[in-house]
Amino acid sequence: MVAKIKTGDQVKVIRGKDRGKEGKVLRILPNDRLIVEGIQIVKKHVRATQQGQESGIVPTEAPIHRSNVMVIDPETKKPTRIGVNIKEEARDGKVKVVRTRFAKKSGKELS
Repeated sequence: MVAKIKTGDQVKVIRGKDRGKEGKVLRILPNDRLIVEGIQIVKKHVRATQQGQESGIVPTEAPIHRSNVMVIDPETKKPTRIGVNIKEEARDGKVKVVRTRFAKKSGKELS
């Protein structure tokens, strides 16, 4: 089971031009793309003018792929992988499976 990054997680960019930047995950898009507070990678693309003779470079914001960031461990303040604990709890005569996410470096539970 892969533990996914969730909205609200503090993350750090570990690859690419914005390596070392930190921010909070605001939104998760399809295909594991993330909108992170203050860290949108700017890509440049060429857009032709109406006449088709000239072209200009227009900056566009692109979300970050999940593989380029790691969650910041709340205890060590360093990037870490996420683990999942699965346990069963008995409530009102029913057994319920509970999954909790934790930072692998410190073992601290993530919200």
